[in-house]
Amino acid sequence: MDEELLLKDEVYRVIGAAFAVMNELGSGFLEAVYQEGMELELNLRSIPFEPQKLIYINYKGIRLKKHYCADLLCFGTLLVELKVMDRLSGTEMAQVLNYLKASGIEVALLINFAHNNKIEWTRTCEAKISTHLSSLTAESSLH
Repeated sequence: MDEELLLKDEVYRVIGAAFAVMNELGSGFLEAVYQEGMELELNLRSIPFEPQKLIYINYKGIRLKKHYCADLLCFGTLLVELKVMDRLSGTEMAQVLNYLKASGIEVALLINFAHNNKIEWTRTCEAKISTHLSSLTAESSLH
């Protein structure tokens, strides 16, 4: 099946920026250093972005006081979450899926500047949330 990925070119450009940051800085820095490096690299590549994008959560149409903060919103349509960990786990993916659900944005990148001079990245989209929620609904209706 030759299905076109949502925001394929945008994802490619942001991942390219992440590789440039890792090539320049190497591994071992804190997340805030990679955040700043990404912001500089995105500017150099003329990629529009908003740093520390607040994501508000609504409950029955009322904005909650609690909110999330995504590291970057690129092109106004691509959430980017940065990490510095030995290995990503389900916890980080759950965080990104919550960001998508709360924001209504369809595509996100989870980028890990790992400690081995490598980048680990995952692209996820809102469709995964719908699939996950459908399976939860099916399970809960059995009880």
